[in-house]
Amino acid sequence: MSESTNSLVVSIKRIALPLGAAATLLLCISFALGRTAVHAASAALPLDDSSVSSLVSLDNAVESVAAKVTPAVVNVSVTSRGSVEQAITEDGRESGIPPGAIPPGFERFFAPQGQNGQRSMPHSQVEHGIGSGIIISPDGFIVTNNHVVDGAVQMRVTLNDRRVLPAKLIGVDKLTDLAVIKIDAKDLPSISWGDSTKLHPGQTVLAFGSPFGYFQFSVTRGIVSALNRPNPYTDDPRKPGAYIQTDAAINQGNSGGPLVNAHGELVGINTFIISNSGSFAGAGFAIPSQIVKATVDALIKDGTVHHGYLGIAMNDVTPDNAGFFNLPDASGAIISQVTLDSPASQAGLKSGDVLRSLNSSKIVNGSALQVAVSQIAPGNTITLGVLREGKEETVKIKVGEFHADAEVAENADASARKGGRIGVAVSDLTPELRDQLNVPTQVKGAAIESVKPASPAEDAGLAPGDVILEVNRHPVASAEKFVGEVHATPSGKDILLLVWSRGNATYRVVHTDPSSQSGL
Repeated sequence: MSESTNSLVVSIKRIALPLGAAATLLLCISFALGRTAVHAASAALPLDDSSVSSLVSLDNAVESVAAKVTPAVVNVSVTSRGSVEQAITEDGRESGIPPGAIPPGFERFFAPQGQNGQRSMPHSQVEHGIGSGIIISPDGFIVTNNHVVDGAVQMRVTLNDRRVLPAKLIGVDKLTDLAVIKIDAKDLPSISWGDSTKLHPGQTVLAFGSPFGYFQFSVTRGIVSALNRPNPYTDDPRKPGAYIQTDAAINQGNSGGPLVNAHGELVGINTFIISNSGSFAGAGFAIPSQIVKATVDALIKDGTVHHGYLGIAMNDVTPDNAGFFNLPDASGAIISQVTLDSPASQAGLKSGDVLRSLNSSKIVNGSALQVAVSQIAPGNTITLGVLREGKEETVKIKVGEFHADAEVAENADASARKGGRIGVAVSDLTPELRDQLNVPTQVKGAAIESVKPASPAEDAGLAPGDVILEVNRHPVASAEKFVGEVHATPSGKDILLLVWSRGNATYRVVHTDPSSQSGL
């Protein structure tokens, strides 16, 4: 470097240092002035006693509700059996074939060969799940979701005092996704019932449970975001809705936990969330207590629930479609389809009829009508206000039983009226089901709807779609007759079934276990 260049660098350095110091000084002054401004702003907005008192009062109220409810909240741990095809490859590794990937009867041709050319057989896979529940009585009755305990072979309940107790299934109702289980204990803390019909959007609610299965006895606070949300399920559009929507955080593991009001009363059972990620996204849903209490009372009393049924598909009346039906307002339910041979068709209801009232009470929408009808005991007669082609009519209709042709509401006890001892759910062989299963008209019996994994029925080779013709040499022409014959068989005694399956009838011996607690 030339001397001149070197001098220039030195000169720049000499100038730069004072400038840097000046900049630092200015920055410090600016920061100090900023802090002074912040302090001035803070001083201008002091926290007065009223503000602090309001916040403390809110905290105290939430703490009081949490302290009241938490002792009655439980963690439900479930062991169930999944069904997966496992095979041993030639190099000794296991390979899995997803259930249903191989047509029935062809498994033995597709299962990989093991040693000596022998093909391996499927075996049950043990699965574990965790949900939540709420104690509703001091003697140990607990409410949770059906999907929490579905397929359970063992259940354990963790109480707030850290005791872990085995639980038994009292009954489930698939229609409402509710279940009742019981532990053998006394003098337990329990929750009181609230009235979900008195809720309003904006009210404070608290959700309790075990998010992700690990964080037991958690509580979150939010508001009622909306009421009477319709059923989002696509598996059965006849399932009632009326869900409570809340922004109180609900995550996996919270299913079956309580949603409570400001008084610490049970107003809902948390059941699902809507989320793109699988985690809470601000929209959680709970089954309202008006549905929960009626269902739970029936399960505890009878082990089953009898839901009312009309046999119609509906659309809500909206501002867009109201004009086409000459309606004065956007309320009511429009019949879009009537099931053949249903109570609705027998009463003369038709597509296009608009249902405006039920027993003189206004029908708000189809969801509200579904809930109301589902809570009416089958056999009762109701009066519907109908608007047909612009003319008002009154139609009396005798309510049928929802899914009377299928075991939707089931008792899991071995002594139940549902054939639970062998592990099947059955349904009447209706014309629609007969066509679906391709069953000849001369075949009379009860169709198998589902078979519980690792049950006596599965061991006997029974499968969904099979038709049971006889039980112990007695013909069974309906699901009710089948259930009665199974129930009449002494506990622990084998059962002889005549089963029609894929065009052939064969006898099957079902070996029952007197100590079995099979669910279906």
